Amino acid sequence: VAAMASEPSTQSRVMFQAADKTEEPAHRKLGKLTVKYNRKDLQRRLDIEEWIDGQLHLLFDCEEEEIPELEIDIDELLELTDEGQRTRLQELLQECGKPKEDFINGLLYRIKGLRKMSGPLKK
Repeated sequence: VAAMASEPSTQSRVMFQAADKTEEPAHRKLGKLTVKYNRKDLQRRLDIEEWIDGQLHLLFDCEEEEIPELEIDIDELLELTDEGQRTRLQELLQECGKPKEDFINGLLYRIKGLRKMSGPLKK
């Protein structure tokens, strides 16, 4: 999307004239999501979610379709204390027979400094 935005000749635009609003800008505001959420934060969160997915495959030693219904909510974890985060992850992973401490420690390390994304951002 960023490449297309820098090359306006590759985008076709359809414009409508409004009879009562002549001062409205002709271009759309791009990047609304990255204004509200920093692009680095979004990429970091995506990287963490991909890491979680890969680790769950290793922990449960099975294909994605066979992993038990398990949702690790990063925003929920961020609301908890460090010990609360650890306890919540242990509860979520109780069906896993393999040692899970490395996964829990790795995830807690990775989410340090992340900000909650759902709801209004606190500055």
